[in-house]
Amino acid sequence: MAQTTRYVPYEERTGNESIVYFTRDISPEGIKKAYEKVNANICGKTAIKLHTGEKNGPNFVPAAWVKQVMETTESLKDATIVETNTYYVGDRYTTEEHRETLKVNGWDFCPVDIMDADGTTLLPVKGGKWFKEMSHGKTMTDYDSMFVLTHFKGHTMGGFGGSNKNIGIGCADGRIGKKWIHSREGEGQWSVTEEELMEKITESTKATIDFFGKNITYVNVMRNMSVDCDCAGVSAAPVVTPNVGILASTDICAIDTACVDLVYAMCEEDHKDLVERIESRHGYRQLTYMHEMGMGNSKYILIDLDNGEARICPKQAVEGVKPFKLIK
Repeated sequence: MAQTTRYVPYEERTGNESIVYFTRDISPEGIKKAYEKVNANICGKTAIKLHTGEKNGPNFVPAAWVKQVMETTESLKDATIVETNTYYVGDRYTTEEHRETLKVNGWDFCPVDIMDADGTTLLPVKGGKWFKEMSHGKTMTDYDSMFVLTHFKGHTMGGFGGSNKNIGIGCADGRIGKKWIHSREGEGQWSVTEEELMEKITESTKATIDFFGKNITYVNVMRNMSVDCDCAGVSAAPVVTPNVGILASTDICAIDTACVDLVYAMCEEDHKDLVERIESRHGYRQLTYMHEMGMGNSKYILIDLDNGEARICPKQAVEGVKPFKLIK
């Protein structure tokens, strides 16, 4: 496998280091603690981009947790959750269906903006090899800041779904942008795969993060990590990977890379299913392409928020993880 797509151990990477914060506290308090380390540039009208899930999905970050975080965090009290409609026919394919699913899943405690409900907008992709521009939900440009709250897990086509997938797919509109990412002209709906898909997702992400500049930050929740995305809803493969914790950074490449590193740092029995999913889909290309596109660093300093902000390595972060148990 090419150097850019295989898993590259930390000691083989080059470049600068970013800060990534880590806590084992998988709870609303843990999310808030992590977020408050990286929210210095969240201001003005704020969008919270997260995956609200298919109807009754068991694994997405619970709505009740997000509600608590928003109600107790000053910079998020007036924030708006944002989503887009899906490219596949399902519970969130049309705006009407999407609104019903939001109610079922508990996302009725604050405004939810389905950004492509009334159209689309084009944003430039600087330095892209696949795209010069990406089609997003029309109202995304109404926001001053974005908090990307991601349920880190596997992904049927992307290998894993971190912050990159959350906004690369999740901010692209359901009919145009997502089609550009997933489909080749005249071929099947899901005809784009492996390296090409990872690169197209990443270029879409770049359009979003270039728009927000410094006013965007990331929290990844490593909990209930099925090998399937939250798009699979109740049909997602059973979770077998242990819960790990919550990470936060202002660097999208560093936070997704750190999450993948934590997965690889687990013992074989604990990580084999998720590693197989990442490697079989060539998912690691998401990370190397983000680095190549100047979207962040693949090296980072991992800060343990549970132990006096000591610097730790991924092996220390996953030490003592327990066999998976569903956290509701």
